[in-house]
Amino acid sequence: MKRHCLIGLVLLAALAACTPFTKDVEPVETPVHKPVETPVPELVPELVPEPVKTSVPEPVEGPTPELSAIDSLMWQHPDSALQCLLACRDVSRNVSTRFDDHYANLLLAELLYKNDYAQTNRAELLRAVGYFDSLLVADTRGEADTRGVSLQSRRRRDARRATAQNRTFLDARAHYINGVGYYERDSVVDACKEYLKALEVMEGCFEEEELVGKKAKFMALTYTHLTSLFSNLYLHEQSLYFGKLSLDYYGKYNAEAWHIAWVLNDIGAHYDIMEQYDSAAYYYEQAIYCVSDSVSQFYRAIATRQAFLSYEKEHLPEKSLAQLYRLASQAENDNELMSRYLVLGDIYYYESQYDSARVYLKWVFDNTTNADSKMLSAERLQKIALSQGDTMVANGYALTISQLTNLKDEDGKLHSNLSALCQQYEQNLQETQNRLKLQKATRYWGIVLGIVLCIVVTVTFFLILNRKRNKQLQTEKDDANYRLESERQTHKMQQAALSGRLKQSNEALRDVSKQLEQSMANNALLDVSGDPDDYSAYINTPICQYLVKLVHEQQFKSKMDCRIYKDSALSKEQLLALHDAAEKKLPRFTSHVRQQFSGLTDGDMDYCYLFLLGLNEADVSALMQRAYTTVCDRSRKISRIIGANGSLNHALRGLLSD
Repeated sequence: MKRHCLIGLVLLAALAACTPFTKDVEPVETPVHKPVETPVPELVPELVPEPVKTSVPEPVEGPTPELSAIDSLMWQHPDSALQCLLACRDVSRNVSTRFDDHYANLLLAELLYKNDYAQTNRAELLRAVGYFDSLLVADTRGEADTRGVSLQSRRRRDARRATAQNRTFLDARAHYINGVGYYERDSVVDACKEYLKALEVMEGCFEEEELVGKKAKFMALTYTHLTSLFSNLYLHEQSLYFGKLSLDYYGKYNAEAWHIAWVLNDIGAHYDIMEQYDSAAYYYEQAIYCVSDSVSQFYRAIATRQAFLSYEKEHLPEKSLAQLYRLASQAENDNELMSRYLVLGDIYYYESQYDSARVYLKWVFDNTTNADSKMLSAERLQKIALSQGDTMVANGYALTISQLTNLKDEDGKLHSNLSALCQQYEQNLQETQNRLKLQKATRYWGIVLGIVLCIVVTVTFFLILNRKRNKQLQTEKDDANYRLESERQTHKMQQAALSGRLKQSNEALRDVSKQLEQSMANNALLDVSGDPDDYSAYINTPICQYLVKLVHEQQFKSKMDCRIYKDSALSKEQLLALHDAAEKKLPRFTSHVRQQFSGLTDGDMDYCYLFLLGLNEADVSALMQRAYTTVCDRSRKISRIIGANGSLNHALRGLLSD
C-alpha cells in the first residue's frame, strides 16, 4: 500500500511537471497556475491609474462604457483587451470616480495574469478588494432595508438587486485575482482563502440557476485553481471534491475540451494514487476522449498514466513497456522524457530488472529538479545499490532522501491549515445552502398559505352568499306556504258555504226524486201524448226538467273534483227514466242514431241524451260522477263517430232536425 501511494505521488508530480498547458487556445483562461514572468517595464506606469480623491461622489450608473467594453473583450480575447487598456490612457488616468479607479485596477490585474505577466499593481488591487467588499456590505444592507410592497418599490428593488449582483461578481473576481497574486508569491494558504472567499461571495448572492455564462466560467476556473492547489500538495479528498465541482460548471457553458480533459485527468490520477483503479481508468478514458490532438504532449501524458495503470491492474510489463517506449520516442523536451523514464524505471524496478531500472532512474535522479521525482528515484536506486552490496552508493542516496524528507515534513502544517480551510468552506457552503433552502421553503409555504387563505376566503364568501340565498328562498317558500294555506282556508270556507247550499238543494231534489219515483211507480211519470220526436215534449218531461233545474242551480265547475258533487249524481232509476223519456219522445232519433252510428254504445247514448238537454262536459261530469277529462274524451269520441265539426250539442240537434 505504501509503495503504491509513493509511486502515485511521484508519478503525479513528475507528469504534472512535464505537461504544462499551452496557450494555443486563447479565448479561455488557463485553468492552472501559470509561471510568473517578468513584464515589460514600461507597461506598469501606463496601466496603473492615478489615484482619485475620495471626495468625488460615487455615480449610480456604474463604470464607464470604455471599461465595460474592455471587460467584455477580456473574456474572449485577453490579449486584445490588454492592448485596448494600454491604448485607452484617458480611461485609465482620467477616471472620475472611485468605482472606475478600482475597476480599472481589477481589470489590469486580471489582464496581466491572463497574458502571463506578473501582478505589478498589488497595492492598488488590495485597495480594490476592500472597496468592493464595502460595496457588497452596503448592497446587502440596502436589500434588507428596501423591501416595499408596491410595484414601483419592487421595480426599484429589482434594479438595485441587478446592480448589487454586478458588484458582487466584481468583488468575487477581485478576491480570485488576489488569490492568484498570493499564489505567485508562494503564499498558498492566503491564496486558498481568497479562492474560497470568491466562491462564498458568489454562492451567497446567486441562485444555482443564475450561475451561467461568465459566472459559470468563473466558478469553473476558481474550482480548477483549488483543484490544482490541493493536487500539488497531494490532498486527494479535497482535490476530488473541487475537481468534480469544476466539471459541473464546465458543463454549463461552451468550455474548451482540453480544460475538461485536464480536470478529468487530474481526478483519475488521484483515484490512481488511492488504488481505485476502475475509477481511475474511467476518468483517464474520458480525458483521452476530450483531447482531439493525439500528437500533443498532454495526450501523451494521459497515455503514460494509462500505460502504468494497465501494468498495475494486469501486471503485463511487456505491453506497458512497449507503449512507454513509443511515448518516450515522441518526447519533445527533457522534462517530458524524464517523466517517461521515471515510469519505465519504476516498472523495471518492480520486475526486479535492476540494471535496466538503474539506467532510467539514474538519469532522472541526475537531471530532475522536482523534489518528488528525485526522492522516488533516490529510494529506488538506494534499494538497488543495497541489493548489489554497494553500501557507499546506497548511503549517498540515503543522505539525499533524508534531506528531501526534512523538506516534506515542513509541509505538514501547511496541509493542516489547508484542510481546515477546506472543511470550514464546506461547512459554510452547507449553511448557505440550508439558508437558501429555508428561504425557498419559506417562500413556497408562503405561497401555499396565501393560496389556502384565498381558497378559505372564497369558500367562506360563497357559503355566506349561499346561506343568504337559502334564507331568502326559505322566506319566499314560507310566504308561498302562507298564501297557499290562506287560499286553502278560504276554499274550505267556500266549500262549507257551498256544501250548505248543496244540502238544501239536495233535499229539494230528493223530494222531487221521490215524487218522480212515485209517479213512475204509478205509470204516470211520462206523458205519452204528443207527436213522435217532439223535442219540446222531451225537454218538458219531469226527469229532463229536473236535470235542467239542477244544473242551473248548482253551476258545476270543470276544475273541481267531481266527487264534490256526489250528492247531485244521477241514480240508476234517474238514468232509466232519462232513457225511457228519450225512447218515447224521440223514437225516430234514437232508432236512426243506433242504425246510422253502430259504434255508439248504450252508455254513449246516455251521454247523447244529456248533451241534447244543452248540458256541457262539466255538468255531465258532475251528474255521471266521471272525471272531467274522461267526459271530454267521451265527448270527442261521440263527435268523431257522428262526424260533428263543432259543438256536440249542435251536432246532435242537427241530427234530430234531419
